[in-house]
Order: sequence, then structure tokens, then C-alpha cells
Amino acid sequence: MATKRIKFIVPFPLSGKGLRLREAQLPKRFIRPGFKVDFVPVKNSAVWFDSYYDSTVADFFLFEEGISAEREGYDAVCIDTASDSGLHGLRSRLKIPVVAPSVASMHLACMLGHKFTVLTMWERWVFLYSKHLEEYKLWDRCASVRNIGQEPNLVSLLEGKKETLKKLEAEALKAIAEDGADVIMLGSTTMHQAHDYLSKKLPVPVLNPGLVAYKIAEVLVELNLSQSKAAYPAPQTPRDDMVHAMAETARKFSWPPK
Repeated sequence: MATKRIKFIVPFPLSGKGLRLREAQLPKRFIRPGFKVDFVPVKNSAVWFDSYYDSTVADFFLFEEGISAEREGYDAVCIDTASDSGLHGLRSRLKIPVVAPSVASMHLACMLGHKFTVLTMWERWVFLYSKHLEEYKLWDRCASVRNIGQEPNLVSLLEGKKETLKKLEAEALKAIAEDGADVIMLGSTTMHQAHDYLSKKLPVPVLNPGLVAYKIAEVLVELNLSQSKAAYPAPQTPRDDMVHAMAETARKFSWPPK
């Protein structure tokens, strides 16, 4: 049986340690036999994903990196950001399944409990979850969106930040006791290092969004399922060459900007 390949698109143009920390969210034990995963960074990106402006920039670069996935021989695409950047455009352009962390985790949370809380780092990411909850029509299943008021480090993530883990634990316990949450969803793939800690400390399931997205992608590939083309019709006139040329031009701009 041929190996199934999944393209995991990293939302920042990382290399070295930064890229390895992103890869660490998917330990090898979670990759089923017969699957191969490539973590591929974008050519450039927004910096903080903290506004509709940044969200639009991020959409473009995630979209650009994904549109060639079928031609490259991939069987599925995973998006490595809970902003779900580029999701709809890629589902329209590709026939292979495209999975993103928030849409996968929010719906899984609904299978595991009655109400979920999105637990995130800072207030400036809250608009992303509000957008998802509106679009995915899940407001009535969301107990709350909580944050610890801490600006994230997008390269070193939560490495060595024990106090941050304790703050996340305290906020999650408030969500359970005060908001009625019976499932906790981490609000960013950059928070994956908190998953093991919180899973041991909290009395409810804790969802690691990047890992959830990947496992859903595996299932879709194995079941030979993909997004509906009635929901995501293909473009009549794709402009892939133009999109790639625009992204190549963007390589000359430093990230993060100096």
C-alpha cells in the first residue's frame, strides 16, 4: 500500500529550532503506519494574527503554500494555526481534504461534552474565535472564550514557562466552575506544550488543536472522504501562477519585519 502524505503548513517562515518546535506538536507515536507528514513553512506571513488585517495577510500565504499540494503528491493538507487561515480557499481549490485546527476541535468538543471553552493566551486573539463560532454556528455550544492576558512568543512558544502553565490552569478551572465548560480547547497550536500539563490537572478533556486536525485528516484519507464540492465549488479560472509569483516577491521582505 502506497504511503499517504500529509502536508502540514506552518503559518510562519520558520526554520531550525522554531520549525522543530512546531513539529513537536505531532509526536511520531501519533502518526499511523502508512502516513508521512511534512511540516512546510510559508514564504512569508503576518506577525501576530492579532487583527483582521493580519488575518487577511495570513490567509494569503497559507493559501499560496497549499494550492500546489495535489500536484506535489499529497493526500491531505493540515493548517498549523487555530486561525484556520486559508481553509476555505484551499477547500475550494483542492479535491484532497483540507483540515484546520479550530473547525476540527470545536466540532470534536461538541462530541465530547455540552459546552466548551476556548482557552487562549491574550485578548487580541479573541476576535478569531468569535469569527469561527459565528461561521461554524457554534455559539450555543461555547461556554466562554478565556485568555490569560499574556502576549505569546511565536518562536519559542511556551518552552520553560511554568508560570504560564499555572495561569492557564487557573483560567481553565474558572471556565469549568463559573462558565459551565465541560471541555477545554487550547486556542492556538503554539500552545501545544501546555496540553500534557493541563490534561493531568483538569477534570475535563483538553483538546490540542493541531493534533486533533492531523488525526481528523488521517481519518478522512482512510475513509476516502473530502470536503463537498457543492459547499466549496472549484474556481472556473484558477490563477495559481499569479498567486505563487506574488508570494515569491514577498520573500524579499524580512520576517518578522525589522
